[in-house]
Amino acid sequence: MRKTLATGLGAGVLLAAAAAVVPSATATAASGEATLSVLHAVPSVTVDVYLDGERALDDFTPGKLAGPMMVPAGAHSIAITAGDATDDSKPIIGPVDVTLDAGGDYTAVAHDDTSGKPTATLFTNDTSATPAGQGRLIVRHVAAAPAVDVLAGGKAVVTNLSNPDEQALELPAGTVSASVAATGTTDPVIGPADVTVTAGSDTIVYAWGSLDDGNLALATQTISGLGGSPNGVPAGNAGLVATNSPDVTPWIGAGAALLAAAALGTVVVRRRRTADAGRQDSGR
Repeated sequence: MRKTLATGLGAGVLLAAAAAVVPSATATAASGEATLSVLHAVPSVTVDVYLDGERALDDFTPGKLAGPMMVPAGAHSIAITAGDATDDSKPIIGPVDVTLDAGGDYTAVAHDDTSGKPTATLFTNDTSATPAGQGRLIVRHVAAAPAVDVLAGGKAVVTNLSNPDEQALELPAGTVSASVAATGTTDPVIGPADVTVTAGSDTIVYAWGSLDDGNLALATQTISGLGGSPNGVPAGNAGLVATNSPDVTPWIGAGAALLAAAALGTVVVRRRRTADAGRQDSGR
């Protein structure tokens, strides 16, 4: 079994979870460390999160983000159990083996796959500098739902986004209304609603929950301090705000800018590593 993370990590993670809805808090990566946040996006299930065999999050509820926390770079194991588990021997997700690079910024998301089966995905957050006056919008699909489009001004500016993919846009700072619809349609399944894209920041929006169960929701994570030199060390993540009321949830900013960005082709599509539920680590 791997050694646990830095001394006192469990208390630090619990504090981070308690502060998950507090506006921005930053962290700076030290040499040999990575920045890690954990999002719970499995509906209706309270869980415990184990890091390297020890409980780091107790009674972690859906829609909450723990972090950011600084952890040693290298290999780690994450297992997610039912909230009443006494150890990580019977995880409902994982164990998931992850490798974190020094100076990297990551978000581990526990969520449902398209069929509704619990799984986990590790996202690498883009902390490169944004152009002056612009922010980066990243949309992540982690819901039990088919592929979706993001609509602004009645037009799709992010198209055919599947679980567990993401798309990114660099936009002028601003706020407008947008919505999420099944790919190829315009009838919203989430929204319309607003969110602000801030210059020098990542605004990361997660679509999570279940379409069949009628509990689709959005969560927003912010990483600030990205407006400096491209060679600088960026700041860490802000807190996350989540809601189960999609019609009032902060969502996509700068609709006109989204249209312009899409026209300019500034969309990046990525697929992240996913671990199936219940996968056992044969080396443990």
